[in-house]
Amino acid sequence: MELVDAIILGVIQGLTEFLPVSSSGHIELGKAILDTQVQDPDENLLFTVLVHFATALSTIIVFRKDIFELFKGIFQFKWNEEFQFALKIVLSMIPAVIVGLFFEEQLESLFSGNVLLVGFMLIITGLLLFLAGKARDTNKNVSWKDAVIIGVSQAIAMLPGISRSGATISTSVLLGNDRTKAARFSFLMVVPLIFGKIAKDLLGGKIEFQADQNLSLIAGFIAAFVTGWIACKWMIKLVKKAKLHYFSYYCFAVGLIAIIAHFI
Repeated sequence: MELVDAIILGVIQGLTEFLPVSSSGHIELGKAILDTQVQDPDENLLFTVLVHFATALSTIIVFRKDIFELFKGIFQFKWNEEFQFALKIVLSMIPAVIVGLFFEEQLESLFSGNVLLVGFMLIITGLLLFLAGKARDTNKNVSWKDAVIIGVSQAIAMLPGISRSGATISTSVLLGNDRTKAARFSFLMVVPLIFGKIAKDLLGGKIEFQADQNLSLIAGFIAAFVTGWIACKWMIKLVKKAKLHYFSYYCFAVGLIAIIAHFI
């Protein structure tokens, strides 16, 4: 992968991981536009893993105080709010873990420049965001039942074109949860999954580092980390102000363009 392409794709990943417009969908569209479908699947996987690690790291930095309080609560071994929140995070991960373990090959087959699928999924994402943007705000916390439903939403968002943050935040808001708490839950619930996926790929021997690609990989990582950190903080403010429906218009437009481009 060329250096400039790696930086562009890193920026796309960093921005779209947190903005509710589908990072996977935009990465696929970006590859199609840049004509950078990597021939070596191992190289493609390595780049994908690194940019996801970069956005996970930016999440940890933005929510470092929340994460510290969570760990503090967990190791007190008391049935307090932090301990319950951590368990809800674990509960929300189960649907995505099941899909990732048993349908990994089927999922990976969808990430091959399928612009038509991305287009339709972006329109679905747009519909979710539009509905969530119109929902009224509350002070409700994420319940155990909500954690499961949001987890199912996250599992569905493994499809290219369905925004993970958009689907999980919209689902949480539509369930009547506080917008800020919905965003916090959405961003924190994906961090263990990303690190788990990285560990699985490393232990499974799927990832091999190649010296000739180091510069591109580092550039993509830095681009994803910096833009991810900015996008994460920006998204929290946007969710508070109920601006989700603005992103729905973007998803509708890009989705339609992708569908038209496929047939042209």
